[in-house]
Amino acid sequence: MKGNTIILDHLDGAEAAALMVDGKLHDLIIDSDAPRPGTVYRAIADKPVKGQGGMFLKTPDGSAFLRQIKGLAPGQEILVQVSGYAEPGKAIPVTQKLLFKSRYAIITPDAPGLNISRSIRDESLRDSLLEIAHEAMDGRDMGLILRSSCVGADADDITDDILAMAELAETVLGDDGQGAEVLSEGDGPHILAWRDWTDPADVVTDAGGFEAHSVLDAIDAARGAWVDLGGGASMYVEETRALVAVDVNTGNDASLAGGLKANLAAARALPTALRVRGLGGQIVMDLAPMPKKDRRTFESALRAALRGDTIETALVGWTPLGHMELQRKRARAPLPPEAA
Repeated sequence: MKGNTIILDHLDGAEAAALMVDGKLHDLIIDSDAPRPGTVYRAIADKPVKGQGGMFLKTPDGSAFLRQIKGLAPGQEILVQVSGYAEPGKAIPVTQKLLFKSRYAIITPDAPGLNISRSIRDESLRDSLLEIAHEAMDGRDMGLILRSSCVGADADDITDDILAMAELAETVLGDDGQGAEVLSEGDGPHILAWRDWTDPADVVTDAGGFEAHSVLDAIDAARGAWVDLGGGASMYVEETRALVAVDVNTGNDASLAGGLKANLAAARALPTALRVRGLGGQIVMDLAPMPKKDRRTFESALRAALRGDTIETALVGWTPLGHMELQRKRARAPLPPEAA
């Protein structure tokens, strides 16, 4: 099947959304019992962590951890937002920089100003979007970013999106309650699919869509470590307690360029392999053998692949043993094991 298909369904009783591109699983979002990223708490400062510049906070969903706590004292109430999924056994990661994000608009209370996505280069469109932004944000002392999805969107839809996010931000920021409380829930998989998968696509909402569109088969494959890279090459993506290990193999290609070809294929395939498995944190790539002079070519290919990814990932660099290290935001719930 050619083209993009978004399937909204459930997996083992949990809300889930899948993006299939040309018949292959490109992205997967599954709900979990953990607090959703984007959730806003009124939290209470609890215990500072010496040497780390952070503090544990009390929330209705358990302990959270906040970095950069200058001026924050135990017992103080503070607004924070869940920034990702916690590692097993660790506190919920949160930030003080609140963002209210929808399909077309992002409200930034701590960063005033009206901004248009840099990927929108048509000057007449940028001018039109700025007019919409000025009118919708008139009198509001908050920042606004209009996303690239505004291209081709109806002006009224963009305005409605801005107003909805601005009103939500004002409601949260105007909170005058006391004690630990959830002020705004993060978006679930179906809303996230509408919000972030903005390329033209067929949308399937019928029950059993995952089975009908081969999503279940793709999920079963993703539960394994093996990823086919073509031409006999492959990689294994495996999560350990400390990190995600990626092992790249050339297969039967024993040519001088075999290692580089396998590594370039791994660079292109890595973002999707991590997304559909819901993996983040520290990532170490054990690459196929290649000359040091080819490292720059590999880095360029990996950076290009990550630019097209929706999840923030930083290239940390090469280790003395020749491994490539990355640090990836935990923006997805991990793919759960198959139900018994």
